[in-house]
Parts: sequence; C-alpha cells; structure tokens
Amino acid sequence: MESHKLTIHEIKDLIDNGKLSIEELVKGVIQRIGKTEAQIKAFNTLETEKIVEEARAIDDFISEGKPLSNLAGIPLGVQDNISTLGIRTSCSSRIIETFIPPYDASVIGRLKEHHAIILGKLNMDEFGIGASTETSAFGPTRNPWNLHRVAGGAAGGAAAAVAADQAFYALASDAAGCLRQPAAFCGVVGLKPTYGLVSRYGLIASAPSLEQIGCITKDVTDCAYVLEEIAFHDKKDPTSPKACRSKYTKGIIDDIRGLKIGIPKEIFDESWDPDVRDSINVALDMFKQLGADLVDITLPHSKYAAAAHFILMTCEASSNLARYDGIKYGTRIGDGHSLESLYIKTRSLGFGQEVKRRVMLGNLFLNAKYYDSYYKKALKVKSLLRKDFNEAYKKCHIILTPTTPISAYNFTSEIDQAMETNQSQRYTLLANMAGIPAITIPCGLSNDGLPIGLQLMADLFNEKTLIRTAFTFEHNTDYHLKKPMQLEVAQNEL
Repeated sequence: MESHKLTIHEIKDLIDNGKLSIEELVKGVIQRIGKTEAQIKAFNTLETEKIVEEARAIDDFISEGKPLSNLAGIPLGVQDNISTLGIRTSCSSRIIETFIPPYDASVIGRLKEHHAIILGKLNMDEFGIGASTETSAFGPTRNPWNLHRVAGGAAGGAAAAVAADQAFYALASDAAGCLRQPAAFCGVVGLKPTYGLVSRYGLIASAPSLEQIGCITKDVTDCAYVLEEIAFHDKKDPTSPKACRSKYTKGIIDDIRGLKIGIPKEIFDESWDPDVRDSINVALDMFKQLGADLVDITLPHSKYAAAAHFILMTCEASSNLARYDGIKYGTRIGDGHSLESLYIKTRSLGFGQEVKRRVMLGNLFLNAKYYDSYYKKALKVKSLLRKDFNEAYKKCHIILTPTTPISAYNFTSEIDQAMETNQSQRYTLLANMAGIPAITIPCGLSNDGLPIGLQLMADLFNEKTLIRTAFTFEHNTDYHLKKPMQLEVAQNEL
C-alpha cells in the first residue's frame, strides 16, 4: 500500500478497521520525503527522527481502545512562521534562522493535545513577503507538477509538500492569498478561514490585520476535518471570537440546489489566461447543472483593492519587522562598535532584498508627509470593500472567482517576479481585505498540464456553506484526483 497517497478520511477508515497502523503511515511518508525532497525542497527543518516513537505510542492508545481525534497520528507540515516548541522557526529569514521558540502557537498546542505528528517546518517567502517562495533565504521550493515552475507563495512549501504527498495536510498563514495561490498552483485545496476563527497566537505575522492561519489539504473533506480541530476560542488571541464555531464536517453534503453564487462583473474581464477562462466557464456550467443559481453582483471598489492592500501590508511589515535589530530580537551581525553600525549590519545582512524594499516603502507611507494620502486612504478602501461585500451577500450566498488569472509561472527575474506577483494574488487578497473566509479547489488543467484553481468566498463565519459548495463541486468532478508527475523519476535537465 502506498499510504503516502491517502487522504485523512481514507486513513481514518483504514485505522478504524485495523488495516493500517500509525507506525506504517509515518514510515511511509518519511520514505516519500526521502525520495522527493531533494527535488521539491519543501522543508526548512525536518523532525523525522523523533516521530516513529510518537507513532508507536499512538498505536498503543488505539489498541487500548482510547478515543482519539480524527487527526491523531496523521503527519502534518507547519509553515515556518508558526511557533513550534523546540523546533526551529525561521520565517525563512537569515535574521532569525537559529530561533527555537520556547512555546507552541495555540493551534499547534491544540493539535499536539489531539496527538498530531509534526513532520517539520515548511519553506516560505521570507516573513511571508512574496508570492513564489523565491524570497526565502534557503532557496525556492519547486512545483511538483513542473520543477521549472514556482510553487507559489508565501506558503509554497506547504502547498508543494501536500501536492507531492510529503505531508497529509499543512498549516500555513494567508495575508494576501499566500495560502490559496500556492494551493491553486499545486492543485490542492487551500482554506483561509474568517479572520480570528483560528487562533493567531504564536503566528509570526508580517501584516497582523490581514493575516490568518488556515490549512492546505488534498481534498475538501480533509479540509473540514482539519478546520474542525483548529477552530476554537483562544483567550490568548484578542481577535478570537467566543462563538461562531461549528461542526464543519456537517458541511460535507452533495447538494447546492437553490444556492445563489455571485459573479462579480469587475473581476470577470478579458485579462485572464485563456486556459483559466475555459476552466472557469466549465465550472460555472457545472454549478448550474448541480442546481445553483448564478447571480450578477458588483464589487465596485475591488479595482482599488490591490493598491490599498500593498500599502497596508507594507506599512504593517515595516512596523512589525522593526523589532529585529540584533539587540533583543534577531541574529546579531557586526562588531557592535556603535548602535548605528549594529543596526545597519544586522538588518542589511539579515533581511533579504524584498523585505528591505517593503520596510523602506512602509516607512515612507507612514511618514507624516504621506500618511494621510497613502495609509489612511488605504484604510478607507478596506472599509469600502467590506461594505461592497455586505451588499453583495444580500443577493448571494457565495462569490466565485478564479483563484488566480494565471497558472504557475517560471522562476523569473526580480522585475518579472513583481509583475507576476501582482497578477497572481489580485483576486485572493480581496478576502483578506474583507476578513471573510475563502477556499480554493482544483477546477482544471492548463494546456501545459498545470493546475487551475477556483476560488469561493463566503460571508463572515460561513465556512460550513463554503465547504458544502466546494465539496459538491469536487464530488461531481475529478480534478482533485489528478496528480503531478512521478517525482522519483530523475529530472535530467535539472
């Protein structure tokens, strides 16, 4: 049995019926990582030496008949900006590359309580700044579907690991579609929950008002399983609401008859790649066949969203990254002859080029001379966009867009990279600006064999409807069953 190919719900059925042990499962995925990691480079840190013993202990619990959670013993990967007790958490940056947290993020603590097994920490764009994992200080992650293409970002390592069957699911953060865009590029499912639904305590966020922990999985059912475990009220997170949790697995229903799906006219334009256009048109026909009603809606301020998001994220990043100065936080670089020289050497050598660019721009936008004309206007756009969504949800239950208007692109120069980044996240960042939940699911393949993603967005705390809609589409198509090339085959040209 090639257990690394299984989904969470398939594993659970086999374990419940005594046909698979956790030890077998863990050894299988370790072997898979050994065969594929040199090509994919999804992990910054691996903890595989420790986890076989953990697996045996969980098998003992199972043999004793102790009740366990749906995720017990199922190995996951964790993005490298989510704190893990005793496991290096570097944010893919040289400035904290040796940092080992003395505590777990709340979501990691919850999973550990439920006997989840952590494989290691996953590569990402440095501090989540980027859209291709090319800004990582440890090198880029490659897309399992084509090793010459980016895996997306910032959560490229998380998406690639799940797509390559190196992990059964992954936790990652999403500030601009940083989780959903790579999930779409790698042909897997990615969910950004409502802002605050999943605790953000222990997340090293570069843009706290926009960034939310979510999950990447192999299918929608697994997504519901994971969300059910990680959504809980956390007193340590002031943005965590006391209510609004739900039994998300009850959303796994093949029925969307009468559901109204909003089609925003500002987004459905001629700028998409033709392959994306064709796949989305087929998806729209499928939703109609399944009984959903397609409704025209408008998001009039969406055309300003990308610019406003860039300003807000840049300002927050410049503020949050100021703490890494080589004194209290961050690796100290330099002889320390003066405070100024210590700052300069630590921050110039510790941060990558893109992070330094964002810090400088953020400082500019927050300068008293430009504060009103940039930062305050960006906040106004955010508020207006939220009102647009409020009006739209009076007419529909779900809003549909492509996840990205393009498929995964080649590794590029800095100038080209910036252009592709602006293209690839301009629809995903809408959910971050509004704080609403959004999911990406596979909906086709491009002519050159790369995955295409479909994005669905629901109103605040409406994850169950989101999951029901995504599951119904997935259940009636086979896009989620398509897999990337066999990575064990040597790529002679690399």
